[in-house]
Amino acid sequence: MPLDPQVKKIVEQQFANGGEPVQFTAPGPAVRRTEDHLVEGTGGPIPVRIYTPFGPGPFPALVWLHGGGWVGGSVAMSDSTARLLCVGVECVVISVDYRLAPQHKFPAAAEDSYTAVEWIVRNAGAYDVDVNRVAVGGSSAGGNLAAAVALMARDRKGPKLVCQVLVYPVTNRDFTTKSYQELGGGEYGLSLERMKSFWEQYLAKPEDAKNPYAAPLQATDLRGLPMAVVQTGEYDPLRDEGEAYAERIKQAGVPTVSTRYAGLAHGYFNQWSAVDKGRDAIADVCKVIKEAFEVKAAKKARR
Repeated sequence: MPLDPQVKKIVEQQFANGGEPVQFTAPGPAVRRTEDHLVEGTGGPIPVRIYTPFGPGPFPALVWLHGGGWVGGSVAMSDSTARLLCVGVECVVISVDYRLAPQHKFPAAAEDSYTAVEWIVRNAGAYDVDVNRVAVGGSSAGGNLAAAVALMARDRKGPKLVCQVLVYPVTNRDFTTKSYQELGGGEYGLSLERMKSFWEQYLAKPEDAKNPYAAPLQATDLRGLPMAVVQTGEYDPLRDEGEAYAERIKQAGVPTVSTRYAGLAHGYFNQWSAVDKGRDAIADVCKVIKEAFEVKAAKKARR
């Protein structure tokens, strides 16, 4: 279908601004409380912001990883989205300010993200979190990190995650896909050249592009991963690699909900205040995560 009219206004602004993201400042909904905390990581303290919903606990938890091409973005910039997820899923959200490239190259961001997951599992009682219902998610580069964390948790026999939420994720360093070739000129916001720059700044060495924790689509074995929610946009250069990853994990026996949003371009998830379908996409994600948590709780109750 044609580009959504609300998205068209945004990408035209981005194109005129050299591809720089258009920021939205609409506040998210109220939550019971927020708390900023420093998590001790191997590379130093990792700032996190913890959102607690109204209602009785213990709550499930979602570790959320912001986008920004591994070189930008922050907990503050993703505050409204984190609040929507907290309220929509009725879960504690732990939003992570992982280390950014190029000052901190791969695997710094992935390791910080994994550390944050381990931390909330170890400290579940202090935040009224159900240790058996923890998920990880993110958008764009954050979706890449969420997929990496799911792989790490499996490989390292770490936390048993209930769900991985991958919103238009970066999954591979391959600029030859059909979506890159047809949509990567910058007229839809994100450009092929900008993604090349992100990858160059993120990777410590070229061969890192073959590491599954940097490029999850490079993984040879995708069995044993948590249930996945994958979202892509019709006009996003990252569309094909996200859908390829969804298909690979589905073939590996991982329950997968994969949705392509017609008429939407990269960034719609964080543009919810200006893009109605972006708000719908968040609601869709919340519904699937909440159901995954409820299924987990029901299985635990039957034991």
